[in-house]
Amino acid sequence: MAAAGTAQADDGPDVGAGKCQVVKFCVDVSVPGETGGENQQASSQGSGGESKLKCGYTKIDPEPPVSAKELWKGADPKKSDLYFYSCSDGGQNNPDGFITVPNGQPPQQQANPQELAQQAVDSMTLLRPDIASPKAAGKYTVGVPMWMWVNQSATTFGPNTASATAGGITVTATAKVSKIVWQMGDGSSVTCNGPGTPYEASEGMTQSPTCGHVYSKTSGGSQGGKYPVTATSTWTIDWQGGGAAGQLTEIRQTNVQVAIGELQVVR
Repeated sequence: MAAAGTAQADDGPDVGAGKCQVVKFCVDVSVPGETGGENQQASSQGSGGESKLKCGYTKIDPEPPVSAKELWKGADPKKSDLYFYSCSDGGQNNPDGFITVPNGQPPQQQANPQELAQQAVDSMTLLRPDIASPKAAGKYTVGVPMWMWVNQSATTFGPNTASATAGGITVTATAKVSKIVWQMGDGSSVTCNGPGTPYEASEGMTQSPTCGHVYSKTSGGSQGGKYPVTATSTWTIDWQGGGAAGQLTEIRQTNVQVAIGELQVVR
C-alpha cells in the first residue's frame, strides 16, 4: 500500500510510487497498517475463480496543493478526495496511479486490463489438439515415417479473438497455438511449430517436412500393445487495451493410443 507525505524542497523530480512528485509531493510504498492514510482493500475476481491480483486504495492525507495538476487531473481539490490506487499479483508491471472521487465517496474499483484479458481468453473456449494423425485405428509400422498433424479450427488451433469490457476499458485478446509437443510413447519427443502437414499417398515413404517421427521398435511390449501418444498444445495469447499490452499462455493436451507393428518378410 502507499503512504503519503510532504517532500522537502530539495527533493528530486522523479515521479512514481516510492518517489517524490515534481510538485513536492511524495508517495512511499509501505506495508499496510503504517501511518499515512485511510486504506481500502479490494480484490478482483475473474471468470475462472479468484484472481491473484489484489488492489488497494490509500487516501492521500494531507492532500497535495492545487498546483499539482497532474495529480488532480482537472478535478476541483475543494470538492474531491485524492487516492493512490495500486495492484499486485506478485509480479512486475502492475497498475497503479492516482484517482479522484467526490468528497466523502469511496473510490470505485478500477478495471484491470490484464484481468480483462483473462476474461476474454476464458470466453474463447480454447480446446485441446484435434489430432488427425496418428489415429487409434490406424496401422503403423516400424521404420516407416509417421506424419503427425492436427485439424485446425478457431477453438483447437486459432487464431481466436475475443474482447472484454469493464469500467470504460476494452481489452482485445488474440490466441493461436504456437507449438505442439508430441510425446511418442517410446521415450522420444517431437516439437512441431505448426499444425503439421497432411500425408498424401503420392509422398510414398518420405518423411513429413514439418512434423513426423519414425519408430524403431514395435509397441508389442507396451501396455495393451500400444504406445500412449500425447499431443500438448501451447496457446500464445497477445492482448492490448486500456493503455496496456501483454501476453498470456494456455496449455491443452490430447491423448491417443497407437499400435506400431512390424513388416514380416516372406522368403
